[in-house]
Amino acid sequence: QKAAGPQGMFRRRMSVRTMTEVSFHFNVADRLSYACRLLRKATRKGAKVAVVASTPTLSALDRVLWTFEATEFVPHIRLAPGAVPAARLRATPIWLLEAAADAPDHDVLLNLAQDVPAGFERFDRIIEIVSTTEAERETGRERWKHYAGRGYPITRHQASPDA
Repeated sequence: QKAAGPQGMFRRRMSVRTMTEVSFHFNVADRLSYACRLLRKATRKGAKVAVVASTPTLSALDRVLWTFEATEFVPHIRLAPGAVPAARLRATPIWLLEAAADAPDHDVLLNLAQDVPAGFERFDRIIEIVSTTEAERETGRERWKHYAGRGYPITRHQASPDA
């Protein structure tokens, strides 16, 4: 069951647990800039998002989140595997992690890794961003097959040419 209000990518669910929604964003020219825009939108809507990726990708995303918009800040925290943040940081809406299992109870999982993240099922929604490179498109197809083969509802989004 969905909460009342505007329909959008980062809506919150009520207490009834349903199957994780999967959203694929294809043909993204710059994955990190696109991810920043999605994360900014999520924080504006009050969503909590866990981002999973490799260490180099998380480092790059952390840097871009600090610099992509001169007049804004997207609140986020970067955690090493198994680390527990200080109590004052636990309410941070965006968590950058190497494993979804390390995420707190967040609404959305943004996957910037090449594989399907273990434990994605506990999130209301998972977002996959696929660039225009052939290697990324191939791993994106594999992740799509994984979700589709297990019956997850999938939404497809085509990025605009400048995304």
